[in-house]
Amino acid sequence: MENIRTVTEQNEKLILSSNATLCINSKGRAKPEEKCNLRTDFQRDRDRIIHSKAFRRLKHKTQVFLSPESDHYRTRLTHTLEVSQIARTLSRALRLNEDLTEAIALGHDLGHTPFGHAGERALDALMPFDFKHYEQSVRVCEKLEKSGKGLNLTYEVLDGIKCHTKGEFAKTLEGKVVRFADRIAYINHDIDDAIRAGVISASQIPSEIVKNLGNNKSERISTLVNSIVNNSGDDILMDSNTEKYYDLLHEFLFDTVYKNQVAKSEETKVFGIIEGIYNYLSKNPQKMGNEFLKIIETEGEKRAIADYIAGMTDHYAITVYSDIYIPKAWKI
Repeated sequence: MENIRTVTEQNEKLILSSNATLCINSKGRAKPEEKCNLRTDFQRDRDRIIHSKAFRRLKHKTQVFLSPESDHYRTRLTHTLEVSQIARTLSRALRLNEDLTEAIALGHDLGHTPFGHAGERALDALMPFDFKHYEQSVRVCEKLEKSGKGLNLTYEVLDGIKCHTKGEFAKTLEGKVVRFADRIAYINHDIDDAIRAGVISASQIPSEIVKNLGNNKSERISTLVNSIVNNSGDDILMDSNTEKYYDLLHEFLFDTVYKNQVAKSEETKVFGIIEGIYNYLSKNPQKMGNEFLKIIETEGEKRAIADYIAGMTDHYAITVYSDIYIPKAWKI
């Protein structure tokens, strides 16, 4: 039987752009492994991420609205899937490596905290080191998954995950595609959720943004994606006019949704929950379990507590806090 992986790798050479990252040129894994006869290394990375516990937990982590009662609001998992869809569309159109792009997109938020960015800010304030969700995502992949063994992903996937939001840019165009796709996805679906929640109305979006980007979520995403496809080559770029209104839409989102007192009213409680759990675990580290006790031995108590809390879902964090601080009724 012909080695299917080898055929796929040869097809990448024939089909993909000269700017694409070929799997055969990967810098590889920290721990070398025997190759799969069916899947390339990037395909294996994608599958490892999908089958990870951290990926499953994303379905119960906040995107924007804490504990929404409707089933139609985005969670961190549905956000991840929308990022993956946009990133794959871009990569396919630009003839980049879609498998690498997909793996980065699916793994980019694995380290996100409960309660969205409010939880991230709380942990960052409590820890003596900087806590950033994109760095935590890499840590999940390298050290926390599989009971401390990690997923042993390729260099290119880890690099794309680390560089998906702030700071330095990814070394690959596929990683840069995910960075754009992440912003395109959250800007548009967060506005969509805010309109559904009645926090804003579609008519509030400035007319100049509507005129240049589109009248609804679908039109805006199409405009942004087409701009990137039509202007990218050796780098991933938008045309200046589209980028201008993209930035204005981003500012509109922050001013009307992320700073909205109604939308963010419950976030004031997040710091107290995270701090309460942190204080309890500082006094009772044994409650975290053996794999986190090993982290205490090698990297310190605060590092272990940050890992433990960051891995919680919204519901689990609330349950843990309630078990610690809320009196239980007597059962007679």
